[in-house]
Amino acid sequence: MAEDKLQQYQPLIEELKQELGTPGFDQFFAQKTVQLSKSDQFLLKMEMSRLSQPVARFIDLRGQVAGEVKPYIYEGKQHFMDDLAIAVFEQEIVKHGKYTLAVYEAVMHTDNNFRVMQKRAQQKDEEDDAPVVVSNHGAKLIKFASYESRIEERMNYAIKITVEVSRKNIISASTSDISLSGAKIKVHPKAVFEKGQLLTIRLVGLEQDFELGLKSGIQYEVVAVEPVSREYQHVRLKRTFVENNPGFDEFLNSFIHGNKRRYKINLDNTMDAVVCKGYEQYYLPRVSSLFVFLNKVNDKLTLPSMVLTNENNAYIHYYFEDERKKSCLYSIFNQKRLAHLNSLPSAVKEAILYTFTHSDGGKIYYYSAFDYELTKEPELASLFFGFGAKKDSWRAFKVQIMPSYHEDAYIPLSLPSSAGKSLEKLNKRPTPRVQGFIQDVQNLMLLTDITDPRRTEIYKKNAFAQSQVNLLKHFGHGKANTPPYLEVVALEYVNLRAHKRYLYKTGAVFYVDTTTVIEGHTRDLSVMGLQIEVINPIDVKKGDLVNIDLPELQTITKKHNLKGLRYKVMAVSKSKTIINLKVHKVTENKHPAIEFFTQLIEKNKSKLQACEESPKVPGLSTALRNMITKSVCQFPLYLHKESAHFNVGAVGRGLYPTKLHKVLESFNQNNQEHIEISPVFPSNFIEDELSDALRKRTRQDKPLKYTLFLRFDPDKKTLSEAVKSQILKDEDSLDSLFLFIKKALRKEILFVFQLHVSKTGRPDTDYLANELKYVSHYALHKAKDLEEALWDVTGVCDLIDITDEVLPTLDIEANLVTGMAEKKRLWFESHTL
Repeated sequence: MAEDKLQQYQPLIEELKQELGTPGFDQFFAQKTVQLSKSDQFLLKMEMSRLSQPVARFIDLRGQVAGEVKPYIYEGKQHFMDDLAIAVFEQEIVKHGKYTLAVYEAVMHTDNNFRVMQKRAQQKDEEDDAPVVVSNHGAKLIKFASYESRIEERMNYAIKITVEVSRKNIISASTSDISLSGAKIKVHPKAVFEKGQLLTIRLVGLEQDFELGLKSGIQYEVVAVEPVSREYQHVRLKRTFVENNPGFDEFLNSFIHGNKRRYKINLDNTMDAVVCKGYEQYYLPRVSSLFVFLNKVNDKLTLPSMVLTNENNAYIHYYFEDERKKSCLYSIFNQKRLAHLNSLPSAVKEAILYTFTHSDGGKIYYYSAFDYELTKEPELASLFFGFGAKKDSWRAFKVQIMPSYHEDAYIPLSLPSSAGKSLEKLNKRPTPRVQGFIQDVQNLMLLTDITDPRRTEIYKKNAFAQSQVNLLKHFGHGKANTPPYLEVVALEYVNLRAHKRYLYKTGAVFYVDTTTVIEGHTRDLSVMGLQIEVINPIDVKKGDLVNIDLPELQTITKKHNLKGLRYKVMAVSKSKTIINLKVHKVTENKHPAIEFFTQLIEKNKSKLQACEESPKVPGLSTALRNMITKSVCQFPLYLHKESAHFNVGAVGRGLYPTKLHKVLESFNQNNQEHIEISPVFPSNFIEDELSDALRKRTRQDKPLKYTLFLRFDPDKKTLSEAVKSQILKDEDSLDSLFLFIKKALRKEILFVFQLHVSKTGRPDTDYLANELKYVSHYALHKAKDLEEALWDVTGVCDLIDITDEVLPTLDIEANLVTGMAEKKRLWFESHTL
C-alpha cells in the first residue's frame, strides 16, 4: 500500500526533492501536502527522511554514463564520475549539507546515464507503439573490465509466486533465478515497476511443499527492470531482510546448495566475465605501446617509476636505454613536461614526441622535442627535423597519459565466495610488497612508435644552416650519475614459446671468435635455443653469432656432431655472464643442434624438469595488468577465423573510448552488444589482403603495419554512407590518396590511423582457469563453447589515431587543415556517448 501511494505521488516527491535540505523545506512541505490525509503526509515525510539519511555508498560510473569518467575525492573517499555527475554531486551537497541518499540518487539519474537513456527510449517506443528493432549485424562489443563478482550463487529455479504491489494489486509471476539475498522474476510487460520500489513476494510454489513460516511473505526492493519481449519482462530484486527470519534464511540456503545440480546455477555473470577476460588476455600481450607508470608525490607528478613490457613493446624500452643500460625516460619526461601534459583539458592527454640520439666517445646522448614545443619555436623546428630525421635513431612517438590508481590493481574473480573455500585465497588483494610499488601511481602513460619512412623523408627536407647545429643543445638531455631507478616488469601470461625449455646443466665451450674461448655450462635448453652461464663477463651483444661446443653431451652420441654449433645471441644479462642463444640457420638443411635436442628431449621428457620463469616481484605484473585493463584508451580489434578467411569478430572498448568509438556508436545507439565496423575498412581488405598476409605470419613475428585514411561525413544518415576509407602498406606512396585527402579536408572530417596487426597464439586459459572450471562444473558444454570461441581469435589489432602527426606533413593548404580541425572539434563537442 505504501509503495502504491509513493508511486501515485511521484510527481509531488520530485517537486519536494528540489527543496529538500533547504532552510524553508518544512514550510514548503506543509504547503504542498495541506490537502493530503495525515497518513499520506506521514508517508511522504518518511520518504523525505529516507532521502536525507547520510550514506557511504561508493559511486562508480565507469561504463554507466556517456561522459568521460575521472576520479573525484570527497571527504577522503574516492568516487569515479563524469563532469555532469560531479556538477550534480556538488550542487546537491551544497543543498543538503552532506552526502545523503538524495545526493546519491540524483547522481545516479543524470541525463547521460545509460539506464536513464535506455528507459526513455523504451518509453518513447511504447508511446509510438513500435517495437525496438535491434540489429545483430556487426562485431561483438567487449567492454573491458566490465565484469563484476557475485556475493552468492544464484540458482535457475522457476516457481510460481505472487507479487504484492499493494493490497489491491497482486500479480501472478514466476522466478527466473533465486539466491539467499535476491531474485530475478518474470512478470507481464504491462506491470510497472520502479527502481527502489518495495514489493512483497509470496513463494507460492515452495509453500505448497514446505512450511516456510512466512505469514506476510518476503520483502524485496526493485534493483532493475529489464524488458525482454512482448510476453514478459525481468525484474531484478534484492531482499531487505526486514522479516529477520533466520529459519527461512537457513532453509533457502540449504535448498539452493542441495538442488543446484538439479536446477543449475545461473552462470550468466561468470560467462560474461570469461568472454571479457578472454579478449583482454589476447589484447595486452599484443599491444605495441609501452606502458609507463608515473607516480605522484606531494601533489606533483614525479618521474616514470615502472614499465610493463611484452614481446611487441619491449623494443621501445630498449630504445630509451643508453650505453649504461639506464633508461633516459626520466630526463625526456621531466617535471616541466609532465606538468604541461597533465594540464591539458581532456581525460587522456595526448602529444607527439620526436627523438633521436647522438653518439660521442662511446656514450649515447638523447635529443627530444614535443610537437607543442616545436610549434612555439618554429625557427628551431626546421633545424630539429632536418638534422634529426637524417639519423638512423630518428623516432616519432604518440604519447598518451591518463589517470591510473592502485585501487584498480585488484580485480576479484567473477565467482561467488560461496562457490568454494579456495576462492578466498584466490581473491586476495595485492600483497604489501606489491602495494609498495603501486601505491603512489597516479598516471599511466602509453608510448607508441608511429615512425613512418615516408614522413621521415618529408622531415629530412627541412632546410637548416650547418652553423646552427649547436643550437640543438636546447633539445639535448644530460646524464645523471645516479639516474632514478626504473622497475622493468615483464607481462606474465601463458608461456607461448614455440618450444618448451628444460632445466639442464652440462659443460659448454663458448667461441666468440678464433682467439676468445670461454668455458661455461648450460642453464636450460630447448630444441631451438640454449641459455649459457660463463664464469667471467663476456663481450658479446644481441645479434652476434657465436659457436658452441657441448663436449659432455658429445660423449653420448656419435650420430650428431656437437662441435662448432652456430647460435645467435638473443639477450645478455647485465653482468654479461648469462647469454640467451637461438639456433642460427643459414640454409634449409637441418641444424645438428635441432636434430640432437629434438631426440634428447623426446626420449627423456619424464626425466627433464620444465623451466618456469619466476617473476622478480610476484603479483606485480598482475597488478599492473589490472590497472591497464581499467584504463584502456585504444581501439582494439579482434580477427576471427571463418572458413578460409578472417573478419572482425569483436571490438574492444575501454574506460576512455576513442573518437572512432564515438563516431561508430553515434550510428549504433540501439545496440549495446554489437557494433558495426565493416565500413571502416576498404572492401575485401580484411577478408582477402589481410587474411593472406596473416596466414603467412607466426605469433613470434613483429606486427604488420598499415596506414588507414578515413573520411567521415557527419551529414549522412547511415554509417556505410558516412564513412569511406583507404589503406596503404608501408611501401605504398601517398600520392594516390591526394584527392581522397583533399575532399575530406574540404567537406568532411579526416582521420588517419596506424593499424597494428599481430598473429595470436593459443588463448591463455590459465588466466581464466577458475571461472572456466566453475562453469564446467555445472555446464560442461557451455565451458567448451566458451573455450572454442576464444580459440577462433586469430589476430589482434590496434588502431592508433595519428592524425595530428600526419596532417602537418601533407602538402595541403593550412586553412583547409584548420577548418577541418574546427569542424571535428564542434562535432565531438555536440556528440557525447
